[in-house]
Amino acid sequence: MGSRRTEVRLKVDKNNSLYYWYKVKNPFLVILNTLVIFIFGFSPSLRLKTFLYRALGAKIHKSASLALAVILDCFFPELIEIGENSILGFRTTILTHEFLIKEFRTGKVKIGKNVMIGACSLVLAGVEIGDNTTVAAFSLVNKDLPSNAIAAGVPARIIRMKNQSDDTL
Repeated sequence: MGSRRTEVRLKVDKNNSLYYWYKVKNPFLVILNTLVIFIFGFSPSLRLKTFLYRALGAKIHKSASLALAVILDCFFPELIEIGENSILGFRTTILTHEFLIKEFRTGKVKIGKNVMIGACSLVLAGVEIGDNTTVAAFSLVNKDLPSNAIAAGVPARIIRMKNQSDDTL
């Protein structure tokens, strides 16, 4: 796993890339995805939420848990993969696209197994978070994080690596 994000980039000539959003993805799909993500994101039923997000194309393990108000990318939820027994905290946002002035980017987000992402964190397009990693609340994950790391901050930096004693309560 590298430390840089993996993305697909498309250049634009005239207006900023957000101006052409409707050419990137079918507007009706974006509206459907947005309604499902924002309405059911507040559902206390983890099973219902996971079922609906999977229906949109996200690859979420059946034992993963997404807390209230977790926001998945409404353009490309199919580029999100969340591993076994992982937890995404309250108001965490996972993005798989970026509209910039002169270009548009997409990238898969892969969250490994037993990952804990704290509340109000943001994971950007093209990032991979390794197994057993913990991301502190309010962190910005803008590059890959290896397995067994504890990361925090804006941008998220590795504070330390976990050892065997970190797994006990």
